[in-house]
Amino acid sequence: MTFKKRYLRVANLLFIIFLLIQLFPDTVTKHSYSLYAISFVIGIEVLTLIVSALIKKEDSLNLFLDIIAFLYGLLIVWTLATAKFNVLKEALFPPPGRVFEQFVQDIDKIIVNIKSSIAIILQGYLLAAVSAIPLGLFLGWNARLGNAATYISKFLGSIPPIVYIPYGIALLPTFRSVSVFVIFLATFWPVFASTMSGVLNVEQKVIDSAKVLNVNKFTMLFSIILPAALPQIFIGCNQGLSVSFILLTSAEMIGARSGMGYYVKNYSDLGDYTRTIVGLLVIGIVVVVISFLFNKLQRYLLRWRR
Repeated sequence: MTFKKRYLRVANLLFIIFLLIQLFPDTVTKHSYSLYAISFVIGIEVLTLIVSALIKKEDSLNLFLDIIAFLYGLLIVWTLATAKFNVLKEALFPPPGRVFEQFVQDIDKIIVNIKSSIAIILQGYLLAAVSAIPLGLFLGWNARLGNAATYISKFLGSIPPIVYIPYGIALLPTFRSVSVFVIFLATFWPVFASTMSGVLNVEQKVIDSAKVLNVNKFTMLFSIILPAALPQIFIGCNQGLSVSFILLTSAEMIGARSGMGYYVKNYSDLGDYTRTIVGLLVIGIVVVVISFLFNKLQRYLLRWRR
């Protein structure tokens, strides 16, 4: 790709526009937070230039730069509507520089809460996947049991896991264990149903070919049926992952003493909307990063489909 395609794009132009906007005086506060906003955007631009130099496929580069351009556009509008023209109330919508400054000040606290949230997600999610996939394989392998279990899973899976929180609080020793239990339920049923669906829909000629080779049941399940059902299984895993983040944040806002949901709820109750926005942005970034890594894993495990 040419130099122009890599470095002279709309995203780079918006970066320059954002810097020029900082030359206008702030109207909302005596203290200027422009330095934090400029530092943040320069860091993003440096990362953009490095990634632009490394990406080889034009489609991937276009997607990446479009996302960066959208981010810069959002920051420009946010800055103009808050720091420069005071269109939005500062108490509810602090300028970007103020938010970035608060993020730097609270970085240690944020890291602790992120670790708490991710630990709960991983524990509940992995427990559900490890139990749902083998169970779905065995039940899906038996067509009669699989058809009956499909309707049972639809019924139980339609119940929002968050309604079990009162019972979890009454029965389990800590709120952390309640959160893990809720994540387990949020993940188990989508993965279980998708696994059974994938097994029941494996092409019969694949199974017949394996029978001709006289493979045993264990090899049939885990070396033939499991790979064939894997695309469908990942659909359930994606659904479970998305719902898990939503439910974890909701659970942490109800009664937890750590986690990003608690961070947002605690400071919103205190009327500290700067920290509230910091928490919302951090939650969004964490979800995007984990989803990106999960999709990378999915593409690697399903590379044979290409």
